[in-house]
Amino acid sequence: MLTGKQRSYLKGLANDLEAAVYIGKNEISENTLIEIDNYLTAHEMVKVKIQEGCLIAPKDAANAVAEKLGAEFVQAIGRRFVLYRENKDKKQIFIPR
Repeated sequence: MLTGKQRSYLKGLANDLEAAVYIGKNEISENTLIEIDNYLTAHEMVKVKIQEGCLIAPKDAANAVAEKLGAEFVQAIGRRFVLYRENKDKKQIFIPR
């Protein structure tokens, strides 16, 4: 569970990220989950964009994906959301305690 200070730090890092995964009209498919999981394993943080044709709300999508993948919800702005999951083997992001 992230503290407010940690979440704020991650939000600052997320500003520079481009969306790496897109959710389209098929909503959250198994392939989308695999793509997000692989990206989180490699980079620890991912920004996801929801396309115009998708009917799911960004916060609902973020919470569903975070729950399935064991990630932490960082933020949702507009049609984008950010997730974080620590990789203990290949730590890249050092967040304050």
